[in-house]
Amino acid sequence: MPDLRLRDPLPDDWPILWRWLHAEPDPEWKRWDAPYFHAAPSPAGPLPYADFAAREAGRAPSPHRRIIALDGTCIGQVTRWEEEPAGGGWWELGLVLYDPVHWGGGLGREVLRLWTAHTFADTAAHVLTLTTWGGNARMIRAAERVGYGECARIPQARLWQGQRWDSVKLARLRADSTPGDGA
Repeated sequence: MPDLRLRDPLPDDWPILWRWLHAEPDPEWKRWDAPYFHAAPSPAGPLPYADFAAREAGRAPSPHRRIIALDGTCIGQVTRWEEEPAGGGWWELGLVLYDPVHWGGGLGREVLRLWTAHTFADTAAHVLTLTTWGGNARMIRAAERVGYGECARIPQARLWQGQRWDSVKLARLRADSTPGDGA
C-alpha cells in the first residue's frame, strides 16, 4: 500500500512544483482544474526556477496549503480558504494531482477524504465546499464517494473550447461526518 500523506512543502518539492506550475508548456492537469481560468502562457516565458525558489523560500508555512506526498514524493497540492465573512464556518477546498499517471486509481478520492478530515479537525468549519465544472466527472464522482453532495449547478456558466459547461458546487456538512469515516 503506498504511503499517501498531506504535509508542509519542503525545498525538495520546489523542482516538482516549478515543473508542473511553470515549466510544462501545456500540462494535462490544467485542462481539468478550471481550464477556463488558466491564462495563456506569459509572453515573457515561464517563471525562472530561481525566482520560483526564492518566492517559495520566503513563503511562510500555511495550514491552508499542503503537499500531496506519495511515498514521500510531491504529486500535487491541496488548498483551503474560508469564505467571507470570516468565522461563518464555510470553507472551500481545492486539490490537484499534477501527473495523469496518478489519476483514476482512487488517489484523488483518498486525498479529498484526508483533506476533509484535516479541515474539520483543524478549523471550526460547519460546511466544506468544492467547485468544479460539468466536464470534470472524475472530480464530481470522487467528491460524491467521500460524502459530498451537489448543492449548486449554474448552467452553462463556463466557456471553454467553444462549449458552455455547468459550474458545479458540492458540499459536505460537519454534521454528516461520523466518527471512523475519516472525515
